[in-house]
Amino acid sequence: MTFDDSLAETTRTLQALPQIRPAIDRAGQLILQTLRAGGKLLIGGNGGSSAEAGHFVTELVGRYAKTRRALPAIALSSDGALLSCIGNDFGFEHAFARQIAALAQPGDLVVLLTSSGNSANVLTALHEAQKKGVATLAFLGRGGGQAAGLATCELLIPGPSGAAAQEAHLFLIHHFCELIDQAFPS
Repeated sequence: MTFDDSLAETTRTLQALPQIRPAIDRAGQLILQTLRAGGKLLIGGNGGSSAEAGHFVTELVGRYAKTRRALPAIALSSDGALLSCIGNDFGFEHAFARQIAALAQPGDLVVLLTSSGNSANVLTALHEAQKKGVATLAFLGRGGGQAAGLATCELLIPGPSGAAAQEAHLFLIHHFCELIDQAFPS
């Protein structure tokens, strides 16, 4: 794909986001309700989505555009020793679910990012969160895959490109950070 083709695909994807605006607004409210009530966000994903999960956590625990109180968030893919332990002892499909079983409490929000929706560890995590009665938010791409319809709230990015879906996910993370900065004054 050429630079121009890639830019056009990403632009089309971002311009299609108003199609899912009701879901974006619901997701923003779910995030804010969780944080206002003292809940934490447990955020995970694989590969590039793992990097986006970590990015979101840094914006919450650290800061986004302004200094405000630190907000509780955990990146489920950041502890290599823990991931290798779970992967070895239980199978990689349990990498996030095992952490949700240990750390999630009522009032928390499990946030999962995936451009395919077919990762076994994301699917198992969604099921574990459901079992624990914890709300879930799924950032999805390419039709949502097997994860479509499993989350409390889903952001299904329009379009066929996994890369453009990840770029839209990052845009939405920053949108939610703007909402959070407004809701939690300095």
